[in-house]
Amino acid sequence: MIRETTKGRPVGALRRRLLLEASVETPDGAGGQLRGFETVAAVWAQVEWLSGNERWRGERPEQAASHRITLRWRAGVDSGQRLRDGEQVFDIRAVGDLDGGRRRLVCLVEEVSR
Repeated sequence: MIRETTKGRPVGALRRRLLLEASVETPDGAGGQLRGFETVAAVWAQVEWLSGNERWRGERPEQAASHRITLRWRAGVDSGQRLRDGEQVFDIRAVGDLDGGRRRLVCLVEEVSR
């Protein structure tokens, strides 16, 4: 028998371990800033593919895929951060608590591969 949450989602649906990363800027020694990312937390999530397309950036093609990532609710997640699974990086574009109950957080993300 599969246990379910109040929203009908199986309890084990959040089975992928992702790293939540936030951007940080450090001085480059020449008066500028270098932008990097540091890990904020490790979270359990469900990743669902939504759509994909190919586009040209400069002279190079790149593929972009949109995903919906659902995780347990947590404060402080917003666009500008990203989620990582090994070499797979998901840039967070939008975040929402769909029912306002602070149970789940839904992130609309974009994965770009070059």
